[in-house]
Amino acid sequence: MVELLQGHAAPLGALLVQRGALSPSDLERALREQASSPLERFGEILLRLQLVEDAVLRAVLAEQYGLPFARLERKLVDLGIAGLLPRAFLQQSRLVPMFQVEGELTVAVDDPTNLPLLDEVARRTRCRVLPVVTASEDLDWALQSLLGDEERRFDIQDFVDRIDEGAVQLVERASEDLSELEEVAGLSPVVRLVNFILYRAIKDGASDIHVEPDEGRFRVRYRIDGELREIMTPPERMHPAIVSRIKVMADLDISERRRPQDGRLRVQLERRAVDLRVSTLPTIQGEKVVIRVLDRSSMRVDLPNLGLSSQDLERWKELIAKPDGILLVTGPTGSGKTTTLYAALQEINHPDLNICTVENPVEYHVRGINQIQAGERGGVGFADALRALLRQDPDVILIGEVRDAETAAIAVQASLTGHLVLATLHTNDSPSAVTRLVNMGVEPYLIAASLRGVLSQRLIRKLCGACRQELRVPESLRRRLGELVKDRSFFAPKGCDACRGTGYSGRIGLFELLVVDDLLADRISAQPDLAELRRTARASGLRALLDDGIAKAAEGITSLEEVLRVVSS
Repeated sequence: MVELLQGHAAPLGALLVQRGALSPSDLERALREQASSPLERFGEILLRLQLVEDAVLRAVLAEQYGLPFARLERKLVDLGIAGLLPRAFLQQSRLVPMFQVEGELTVAVDDPTNLPLLDEVARRTRCRVLPVVTASEDLDWALQSLLGDEERRFDIQDFVDRIDEGAVQLVERASEDLSELEEVAGLSPVVRLVNFILYRAIKDGASDIHVEPDEGRFRVRYRIDGELREIMTPPERMHPAIVSRIKVMADLDISERRRPQDGRLRVQLERRAVDLRVSTLPTIQGEKVVIRVLDRSSMRVDLPNLGLSSQDLERWKELIAKPDGILLVTGPTGSGKTTTLYAALQEINHPDLNICTVENPVEYHVRGINQIQAGERGGVGFADALRALLRQDPDVILIGEVRDAETAAIAVQASLTGHLVLATLHTNDSPSAVTRLVNMGVEPYLIAASLRGVLSQRLIRKLCGACRQELRVPESLRRRLGELVKDRSFFAPKGCDACRGTGYSGRIGLFELLVVDDLLADRISAQPDLAELRRTARASGLRALLDDGIAKAAEGITSLEEVLRVVSS
């Protein structure tokens, strides 16, 4: 039995305006959007347009339906009653049992309107169900941390309350005996130190953690804003125990130290799940471990915040709104291609589109998108996964990387049969993507017919806003760059406590957007050389990476030195 209070009769939008959480103009904007997407719920439209925060929306929904609203915490959830309902049911239904008192079961949901679900819970448990509305992020946290796989779940917060780097001195020995390694790896100081290394990396926004053996010591380095920084150098004797602890967490074989291994794990930090990919590699000094930090919150980047110019942003939005064709994002490893693609998918992620991805590996999970893990280890290659996917009635397909002729051919054919295909490619600039496809064996006339646009990009460090200083551009540099820097002011890094003395804080994208118009399509069909393609692209309005970088430097976002470091002339 489920009982809901009467609550307010006012519409959700009106309540949000009354509470000051939504402006009247934003309400009008959302209503116009709802008129064009009648199947999408009003609350989801508000979230998609980022007009209200999720927690605020859920609180007002609770008020509208006369229900309590609560932020979930570990102490509010009784793990002992999780077994009342199957784990798969809880995950699928997005529902968390909180506690049970004399036949009354209190459950947390983020959608109080799903009465059939609450009735089903009452039927299964034979309890009176009392719903509590909570924020979606709290529900995700509870489902992942409280109901997840206990053997593979590690909560960093449990280990960092009383730890500092001096804790490394607590370990007085580290055994080389393999029979003792697992026991030593479970010692409290080792556990705390490993969790502190992970904790600090995530808090500092590191993308990678390097645990490296060296003569007489081992060092821990973080890659932050694309640069490696040495964080600590614990005693060498701790290295085997630290590596073994990481292997235990990632479910790797601690006795295997002569071959590379790959694994992954998930940790919890401040209610958010962070995925970690672990790679070990034998060296002459011992095993090196590199951990890739896949923080989902860092992927919540919207297109306007990537760094695209206003003109390129509008053109890119027009391209991703097309019903068919190929869009390529190019650049070297670590240039932010995946972030750009996910931002594009989030922009067009509507209930009326079937969006599917083929990736290796699937780094980030996105609600409302069908994601396929491809890879030879799993028995399904990119090409095989794509063929199967085309039988699943997709509208939009994302390919993690076009890496061979077979994948390229299938992608082109998919785009020519009414699908929008987004993919990454490794080239230095956007015109080079055309010649890369030709070298893969794709006919030029097919490229001209299917290719809609190519976005080449790099990631560049942003100047610290607290300490940047004006720069007088050297005359040699003015002669080299000519009109690009004429009559412009620039800034240089200085270094302060806020940026840890580096002069930089955070990163932003540099972009070069090639839109394939009729003129360029004709040139592609004629199979021109790369230099001719570049000239034609320039004539069609292409702004090169260097141009974009210097424009951002003139705005004080970055420095000329950083632009010239990242972008080859």
